[in-house]
Amino acid sequence: MARDTTGTLGKGDVVSNESLANLLKEERRFAPPAGLAAEANVSAEAYERAKADRLGFWAEQARRLSWETEPTETLDWSNPPFAKWFADGRLNVAYNCVDRHVENGLGDRVAIHFEGEPGDTRTLTYAELQREVSKAANALIELGVEAGDRVAIYLPMIPEAVVSMLACARIGAPHSLVFGGFSADALATRINDADARVVITADGGYRRGKPSALKPAVDEALTRPGTENVRSVLVVRRTGQEDIAWTDGRDVWWHDLVESQSDQHTPQAFDAEHPLFILYTSGTTGKPKGILHTTGGYLTQISYTHHAVFDLKPETDVFWCTADVGWVTGHSYIVYGPLSNGATEVLYEGTPDSPHQGRWWEIVQKYGVTILYTAPTAIRAAMKWGDDIPAKFDLSSLRILGSVGEPINPEAWVWYRKHIGAGRTPVVDTWWQTETGGIMISPLPGVTETKPGSAQIPLPGIAATVVDDDAREVANGHGGYLVLTEPWPSMLRTIWGDDQRYLDTYWSRFEHKYFAGDGAKKDDDGDIWLLGRVDDVMLVSGHNISTTEVESALVSHPKVAEAAVVGATDPQTTQAICAFVILRGDADANEEGLVEELRAHVGKQLGPIAKPKRILPVAELPKTRSGKIMRRLLRDVAENRTLGDVTTLTDSSVMTLIQTQLPAASSED
Repeated sequence: MARDTTGTLGKGDVVSNESLANLLKEERRFAPPAGLAAEANVSAEAYERAKADRLGFWAEQARRLSWETEPTETLDWSNPPFAKWFADGRLNVAYNCVDRHVENGLGDRVAIHFEGEPGDTRTLTYAELQREVSKAANALIELGVEAGDRVAIYLPMIPEAVVSMLACARIGAPHSLVFGGFSADALATRINDADARVVITADGGYRRGKPSALKPAVDEALTRPGTENVRSVLVVRRTGQEDIAWTDGRDVWWHDLVESQSDQHTPQAFDAEHPLFILYTSGTTGKPKGILHTTGGYLTQISYTHHAVFDLKPETDVFWCTADVGWVTGHSYIVYGPLSNGATEVLYEGTPDSPHQGRWWEIVQKYGVTILYTAPTAIRAAMKWGDDIPAKFDLSSLRILGSVGEPINPEAWVWYRKHIGAGRTPVVDTWWQTETGGIMISPLPGVTETKPGSAQIPLPGIAATVVDDDAREVANGHGGYLVLTEPWPSMLRTIWGDDQRYLDTYWSRFEHKYFAGDGAKKDDDGDIWLLGRVDDVMLVSGHNISTTEVESALVSHPKVAEAAVVGATDPQTTQAICAFVILRGDADANEEGLVEELRAHVGKQLGPIAKPKRILPVAELPKTRSGKIMRRLLRDVAENRTLGDVTTLTDSSVMTLIQTQLPAASSED
């Protein structure tokens, strides 16, 4: 997913030709299982159909939804890059995600299996979800929320988070979810920028075996300038913590207000371009960008991609996306995509290692999960914990695995397929961003012969390619910058309140092209390999080297479970490659010659220029609660700078531990 900075590079490919030649040697291929291919939701014909008539293809996908007023116009691109999709159509997102399924006789189908970290459970059918969303919508109306008003949501991974989002959509109030790991200052900034009038929060949530308070951060945020327009705070009782401060006249308990409401509410249709949500990118430097997504185009692409990429069979599948609803993955592939398709899904509150390192696999076994969508960092953590842990559980229900959030190295991809998918499940490695709204590049499980580590080709109806500094498409076997060359339905419409920043950030680098901010390469077949953000590309002695490539090379060594690589300022080479590695199982960090062994391994994989100058074995890496490695903090350590903001880390003490372990630099070749 996107970060907060786009970054720029000087002339030259994103990766050196020597590095490209080495990394493009991946030769493992996996054909779709014959049975899946024969019954897949989407066939190869979709690519040809979309190529022949791209707008007609998207108009066809829009008809998968229920519209109060059917659109007659597909795309208005008269004022690029400000798109309007299905602009004369009218619909309600919550109706499409809940009510229509109940009306179609599916009210008894389970919508959500909730699993709390302490082990408490809750099951919501579509009929029950409809009643809960209706009550929450009526409660928001009682609090004075009108169509167009913004509502901030700061909740743990509990059913009320999904209900709150759908209730906002039902009454046309754009929501702004703020990840529960963000600080009071970060929350205040987002409340202020969106001018939210109501905040929905909880006393707390459970994380790593104990309650984690949320309400105090809201109370503190609302003392900051710019938050004066918040008139109500709706509080879910989740943990029962007794030391929760209360402001009479502003704070109200969910169980007092929502549960007393009527469970009848008639959803109102809104224009397809009506704002659905604002989601702020998670960068910790500079003013966060409020990414604005609207209604009809967003839901069209989210619903279609969930149906196509995961080959969803709603009658039999159990879908589980492990992301947090506070991130775009949670918006698109926990709430709007699965529910619009009438899916049954799992919602899990806690971490993958609480109370034990097999918790995820226990949940897969318990609910018979058939489709699992998670992040490479979680996959690598499972690799580190050992193959024996997933082997204790029955994972035979799984039929499709997905990866999201960052490029996945080939060894993690293969481990995922072998140890979680029993060597038989397709792995769909997906590329997209907060800004794109939905999946853009991915294999299709019934069509694509997959390659470990590659997202491969744009989905039907999506136009993406790799270009050089002069915006020319690169030849196969070369690297450059990933761009989107045609508008797409779920694209961001602007940055909230700042059209010029939208233009400058995404559309100024290459004329008439959306620059994703990511480096990429094409292999000899023309398939796309993502290399991460261009600001994660290191300039070493005139060579541009991707951090992702070096990380993949390190993780391919049998003693390394996970790696994070940064470029540190170096007077001789411009930047020096510094690697922080977590070792596997019984590997000894003090083993003589280990660092040189790892350096030599990278040199063999990528060429001598890519050898890290410094390699530091560490017990943990600094990660946000969404699983993102905070390379900015590692760069601070590598350059002996004062650490930047650590408030979004799962465990800030990790940085202290890393600093105390930092040895002198390794010798150079």
